[in-house]
Amino acid sequence: MSERIVVIGGGAAGASAASRAKRLKPSAEVILIEATDMITHGPCAIPYYIGGIVKNKALLATYTPEVFERERKIKVYTNTIAREVDVDKKVVVVERGGKSFEVAWDRLIIATGAMPSIPKVPGVDLKNVYTVRHPAYADRLLEELSKASKVAIVGGSYIALEMAEALLRLGKKVLMIVRGDRLLRRALDKELAEIVTREVLAKGVELHFSEPLKEILGGNGVAKAVATSGGVYETDAVILATGVEPNVSLAVKAGIKLGVTGAIEVNEYMETSVDGIYAAGDVAEKVHRVTGRRVWMPFAPSANKEGQVAGANAASGRVLKFPGIVGTAVTKFFELYIARTGLGEDEAIENGFKVESAVVRVRTKAHYYPGSSEVIIKIVAEASTGRVLGVQVVGWEEAVARYIDAAAIAIERGMTVEDLFFSDLGYHPATAPVWHPLIVAARVLSKGRF
Repeated sequence: MSERIVVIGGGAAGASAASRAKRLKPSAEVILIEATDMITHGPCAIPYYIGGIVKNKALLATYTPEVFERERKIKVYTNTIAREVDVDKKVVVVERGGKSFEVAWDRLIIATGAMPSIPKVPGVDLKNVYTVRHPAYADRLLEELSKASKVAIVGGSYIALEMAEALLRLGKKVLMIVRGDRLLRRALDKELAEIVTREVLAKGVELHFSEPLKEILGGNGVAKAVATSGGVYETDAVILATGVEPNVSLAVKAGIKLGVTGAIEVNEYMETSVDGIYAAGDVAEKVHRVTGRRVWMPFAPSANKEGQVAGANAASGRVLKFPGIVGTAVTKFFELYIARTGLGEDEAIENGFKVESAVVRVRTKAHYYPGSSEVIIKIVAEASTGRVLGVQVVGWEEAVARYIDAAAIAIERGMTVEDLFFSDLGYHPATAPVWHPLIVAARVLSKGRF
């Protein structure tokens, strides 16, 4: 009888793990269990579907279950909910169509992802209160939001910002309630967050900072207003964009160890505390390559790679390691691109680093070339060694993403400010000034050292 590898969760990590396991061990029976009717789904695409940039919901998934079964020879159980993992019997108890049955496994990969973090305040269960997490429900979300005139978004996260743009594109009035003192608090330091705030206000969003949500008020079971520490605001619908948390309920029931972040603790092979069980993606902890500490950052690029590692090792033993992350992320609000990698200044200080930093404003092209725009870069380095700890970039061109990618590699490789300054980055008047923006940032931070 062939070995059976079972994967729970059909998102980025799970689909990647199943594919890698089958590729490395074609003789194995690989089963992918997914709670909805979609696999390889992309939650990041939901705001762009809501806002009309993506026209076809089918594009929110990369592959269909039929493709996985036909071309990759992976058995896919859709609309199937994993209820329990029995470690002793080595079975997953699942439910589909109202019936329960067991799926036996020799190796198991848990890729159950993350779920919205719901504030513990009255009214969150009212009608017209929504979260944004799974593409399978994007049609219903669009239909419901289309009926609203004014929408309150609770939170200042990536998804909050992206949904604000989507709703503005739908012609809605948008109100944002932010618990902290700035947007994207976990991603950007104050100097760059202020630029994002000005852009959001310029687009007509009503912003309220430092106002924790107290209650969602309703009538006849329907949300009518949000009450904060600063007042009561009428609304037709509420989006809770207050973050996500790892979906670890299966792991907890199975006795699998959780880490300091509340996500599943894994080693570099994506192995959990239970022999033969792996975890990958948003449900699992990662190691931050700058601090060496365990963190939880639910980003799709790392989830895909973690899935590759888990799948490879489930199939072939310890053949692949996941080295960790530096927390690279990119988003946009209309034409403003926002990116970060490594540690922000506040974050670096919290982690015990003594730092130096610089903020520079430069152009994206040679001064004489048409179409140039401003880009703002913040660079953070360790004061004693000059090691680059973090970079944040905002600007009005896609070049922002290229800058952050280069910065991420520099941080991963432990480069210093001097290393970055002497990096042989490309130049052409149409793509960058002769003094590349990242090199200018390094030069300013050096304070004349080179």
